[in-house]
Amino acid sequence: MHPHVYFEASAVVIVFILLGKLLEERAKSNTSSAIKKLIGLQPKTVWLVEGNTEREVPVSTIQKGNILLVRAGEKVPVDGEVSSGNSFVDESMISGEPVPVSKQIGDKVFAGTINQKGSFRFRAEKVGSETLLAQIIKLVQDAQGSKAPVQKLVDKIAGIFVPVVFVLAVLSLVTWLVLGGNNGLTQGLLAFVTVLVIACPCALGLATPTAIMVGVGKGAEQGILIKDAESLEQAYRLNAIILDKTGTITEGKPVVTDLVWSDEARFRQNELKAALFSMEQQSEHPLAEAVVRYLRDEVSSAVTLDSFESVTGNGIKASWQGWTYQVGSPKYIHSQKMTFPAELSSLAETWTEAAKTVIYYTEERKVVAVLAIADKVKETSAKAIQLLQQRGIEVYMLTGDNARTAASVAGQVGISHFQAEVMPSDKADFVKKLQKEGKIVGMVGDGINDSQALAQANVSIAMGKGSDIAIDVAKMTLITSDLQLLPKALKLSRLTVNAIRQNLFWAFIYNLIGIPIAAGIVLDIDHLFAVPMYDPDRCSIGFHFLHTYWAIALYSFLLIIPKLRVLAIGFLIHMSLDYLACL
Repeated sequence: MHPHVYFEASAVVIVFILLGKLLEERAKSNTSSAIKKLIGLQPKTVWLVEGNTEREVPVSTIQKGNILLVRAGEKVPVDGEVSSGNSFVDESMISGEPVPVSKQIGDKVFAGTINQKGSFRFRAEKVGSETLLAQIIKLVQDAQGSKAPVQKLVDKIAGIFVPVVFVLAVLSLVTWLVLGGNNGLTQGLLAFVTVLVIACPCALGLATPTAIMVGVGKGAEQGILIKDAESLEQAYRLNAIILDKTGTITEGKPVVTDLVWSDEARFRQNELKAALFSMEQQSEHPLAEAVVRYLRDEVSSAVTLDSFESVTGNGIKASWQGWTYQVGSPKYIHSQKMTFPAELSSLAETWTEAAKTVIYYTEERKVVAVLAIADKVKETSAKAIQLLQQRGIEVYMLTGDNARTAASVAGQVGISHFQAEVMPSDKADFVKKLQKEGKIVGMVGDGINDSQALAQANVSIAMGKGSDIAIDVAKMTLITSDLQLLPKALKLSRLTVNAIRQNLFWAFIYNLIGIPIAAGIVLDIDHLFAVPMYDPDRCSIGFHFLHTYWAIALYSFLLIIPKLRVLAIGFLIHMSLDYLACL
């Protein structure tokens, strides 16, 4: 008769444990990809101005005081101050706001921001590691690198479980040697090996990764991408959540919310809309696109303007069919001494108080219409925030926008804690402040300016329609950018953690029953199976038959409960391995 060995059982158990680790690691993101994309925001070359000549040089050669040229569509290479020219610059990576900022002589520009349609020259003031972009990269690296890995519950349990089982196996051997009589050594060795086999922690090894994989799959079905098992385990513990404003609470792009005509112009809307549409089509102002989108369905085609002029920083002016039209800011239109209908003036004041951008449209010397442009709050944001607050979670809003706009948006969605005009580093510092107060902090954002805070937070969540860098840094992504998915993600986290705990509980119950039997405590069961419990020649077939019988019964019971089906499979695998070990 060949001796009974357990090599195949031990090998398969190790494979299952390593498979669980592999599945868990595959869910984790490559944190370095976000750093690479941040570094990619800085151009590799730049146009250096020397006298009347311009030449392209590596950005690494730039020194403080150099005069640099930035053309339309190019990225600003270093931090500096505009010395000539003017343009609009997309600074969303810093402020998170979608509207490009007007840049005139004396204004500051920052590395990584994107120039729009104009061109300008600026004097380099901060280069290399001194730039704002370099500081953002460093802070993201520090936040990702300083976050210690969370000790998994199963690792803590295994750290106690394994030595305890080994001690029990040794005690079984010693007890049989002392009390077992003539067959003490044989029975003791068999008890020693059987305890180790029956207690092999394959159920423990699979308890966490299987529940995590189910949770990740359920999240994907609901539009929640989960890249990190750690965040899935922690999300249900959040008691403070920070929301970015633009693109998270709001739509993230300016739209025309209101267009009201004067009483006199109301009957001539069609031709006035055609002129306005044509003027905005030629405008380079960042808000012009919002007006064009709004009027596109109402105007059949653009008209041919007789003349067109852009008044930098103020508005636009055009003539058509002998009439002069202007579109501009309230300050500019007031400076032109225009006639303001009373009904439009009161509307403009109301919209301004609501933090909307007001634009006037004039014909000759009269204001004929007033437009309001704003970044609209998403329809589902208020409901989602209400659900979070009902769960006892403190909700904060941070934005780079002005205080009036921040207060307006916070009021619409029911947030009482908010800060305005914050820089990217300020957001990360605010996360640290809450963490020092003992809070478990979640950060939800969509822009490059949110990446530092996302990296610092305990749980980071990006909006699916946001920047690639924010998505790379975050551990969860809401695919549809709908905040109502956030409460669902927290619920999914709670259910997943409960499943892990249930898996571990049942795995221990199984071992609690099986180990004493394996050690030989229960001897008088021959009448149940008519097979000796410890027969060296039959490799404890009685025990394994009992094990198989009860394991199958338990497996059948667990299989009918949906939440425990994964656990049932684990039990079946464990039972099969133990049985095959004696074949």
